[in-house]
Amino acid sequence: MFIPKLYRSEDYDVMKQIIRENSFALLISSVDKIRATHSMMILNEDDSENPYIEAHISRANPQAKTLKNGDEVLCDFLGAHTYISSSWYDHVNVSTWNYEAVQIYGKIEVMNHDELYAHLEKLTSKYEKFQQCPMMVKDMVKEFVEKEMKGAFGVKILPTEIFIKQKLSQNRKEADFHNIISHLEESDDNARKIADKMKSIKK
Repeated sequence: MFIPKLYRSEDYDVMKQIIRENSFALLISSVDKIRATHSMMILNEDDSENPYIEAHISRANPQAKTLKNGDEVLCDFLGAHTYISSSWYDHVNVSTWNYEAVQIYGKIEVMNHDELYAHLEKLTSKYEKFQQCPMMVKDMVKEFVEKEMKGAFGVKILPTEIFIKQKLSQNRKEADFHNIISHLEESDDNARKIADKMKSIKK
């Protein structure tokens, strides 16, 4: 991911928020050929000094059949994003796209049985806790869970490089910057998220 200095962030709290809010991300590898799988991911912060990504894909997926311990992969998270019209500037210019993104390069460590079980527990809890009648892994019949686990390939991605990008019209003059926010606030939810992100970087 190309990140001009103006859009580069070193704020790991921003990274964590992007991952939490956009955890259905791409797992990309190039062991035998370029492969990419959308997967639900979790940032494991049990060791705050050494956080890592957890993910799982189908064991039948060709990507799962090629990955092994030590292989390099890329986790690609796209955060809030929206179109920016050049009609919102006070001068002639090009339209663009504002967005936040995180890319994490890392080394694969294949999960063992207990790690995969714990991963599925955390993942299910994250999304089920908001349901009217949450269905947690611990409430399921153990034999059923064990059977389903056989079809899952769990991995930990130990980060080697982290890139955080916030392209939020930082290159625009004050009047255009605030005009963009005004237009975004009148648009859909995703656009309003970008408006909020823009306001936060000006605090």
